[in-house]
Amino acid sequence: MARPRRIVLVRHGESVGNADDTVYEREPDHALRLTGRGQEQAEETGGRLRELFGDERVSVYISPYRRTHQTFRAFGLDPDRVRVREEPRLREQDWGNWQDREDVRLQKAYRDAYGHFFYRFAQGESGADVYDRVGAFLESLHRSFESPDHPPNVLLVTHGLTMRLFCMRWFHWSVAEFESLSNPDNGETRVLELQSHGRYALDRPFERWRTPEPYGATG
Repeated sequence: MARPRRIVLVRHGESVGNADDTVYEREPDHALRLTGRGQEQAEETGGRLRELFGDERVSVYISPYRRTHQTFRAFGLDPDRVRVREEPRLREQDWGNWQDREDVRLQKAYRDAYGHFFYRFAQGESGADVYDRVGAFLESLHRSFESPDHPPNVLLVTHGLTMRLFCMRWFHWSVAEFESLSNPDNGETRVLELQSHGRYALDRPFERWRTPEPYGATG
């Protein structure tokens, strides 16, 4: 199995929805564009990625949202060294279709009280639902490693919650651990690096906003 040397997770640059949450009342989430600041964030991240990958090949998976595609284009990676696939399982958590601002505010408060992993948005998904589809994507990803010519790098251009859930699934974190962590900022990366003992390690942790509160020994 030709396991990659590194798996890089990137959150998209700032979107118009990150800057102004009233936009969700007028535009669907998947269609939201990057702001000027988000474009700059993506370009800066692209510079770091080009330095990291050098002349090596990269297998890229992109969430099907407009802001993730725009983020990837801003990276400026050599098209001759990347193979790109749109991957719907890496999309943002579904909060429903047209979103009422006051309703979303109330649901976020309910989610904070109920728990980010288990709370399901009305007509949308829970964190657990996203975890399940990320797990299904990981099975496909592992099968791709069986190809003897698999690139030494994997790049996932996705969303903050999806990044945390990917790492939760990969490293077998508990729900309590997941609940204690914050999303990365727009344009931030996390890198899973293959170690000499054959396992992957995260280059830096996610910020922790509280101490985990496990129910039992598995926490």
